[in-house]
Amino acid sequence: MPKNASKVIVKASNLSASYGQHLLWRSASFSIYKGEFIGVLGPNGAGKTALLRLLLGLNRSFKGKLEVFGLPPRRGNPRIGYIPQRRPVDDEVRIEAAEFVRLGIHGSRWGFCLPRSAKGERGQALEALKLVDAADLAHRSLGKLSGGELQRVFLAQALVGKPELLLLDEPLANLDIRRETELVKLVSQVAASQHVAVMLIAHDINPLLPYVDRILYVVNGRIASGKLEEIVTTKGLTALYDAPVEVLRDSHGRVAVLGTEEAAHHE
Repeated sequence: MPKNASKVIVKASNLSASYGQHLLWRSASFSIYKGEFIGVLGPNGAGKTALLRLLLGLNRSFKGKLEVFGLPPRRGNPRIGYIPQRRPVDDEVRIEAAEFVRLGIHGSRWGFCLPRSAKGERGQALEALKLVDAADLAHRSLGKLSGGELQRVFLAQALVGKPELLLLDEPLANLDIRRETELVKLVSQVAASQHVAVMLIAHDINPLLPYVDRILYVVNGRIASGKLEEIVTTKGLTALYDAPVEVLRDSHGRVAVLGTEEAAHHE
């Protein structure tokens, strides 16, 4: 739990989730607190995205108890900001970054609004872009932005409604190492300044190392919750994978996980 954090944002007790007839994981119990930065790790197909979908109220296929802000999850909760997995934006997409961010105020609703309302919403969009150091992108088309610039704009849209919980599904995909590090640092700074709890799905542990408070490790039908240095160890991952795994650290503190094919996503 981060310093001075006492408010529980997410509470799961004996939680199990399925995809169709396939059980993803079972008997998971964990809590997420206000202002906490959580890394969600694990191999493909383990159920990381399914976890975010449960919190968003998009999937009801679960057993056990799950509360978000003290209530069962529900669709369209304005207290949650969300960046889904995204494909590259086509070069022909002409919508300006500021307008795209503005759509986040009303759940991407298009349509007419009064001049005074439109002016206020544009101001909110510009403030959100400033928050993620992207004010200079306000009038540029999405189709002309780089991968790193797009992720800043997506982050601004997720933040424009001033959420208390931010869910990020693989925002580091297709970014180079420098851009990965920059984005994680930015998310950490914004979460701290805005007192937002963050859950970020990633395949590579290393960009998260200096910033996450705890991790949720999803693998082999289970979710382990704890400090990264408690879980990402030779002993810890060998137990989770139920197979020999070795965790190595270099002189810079970077982590390499050797062993099963499923564990290789950390390298």
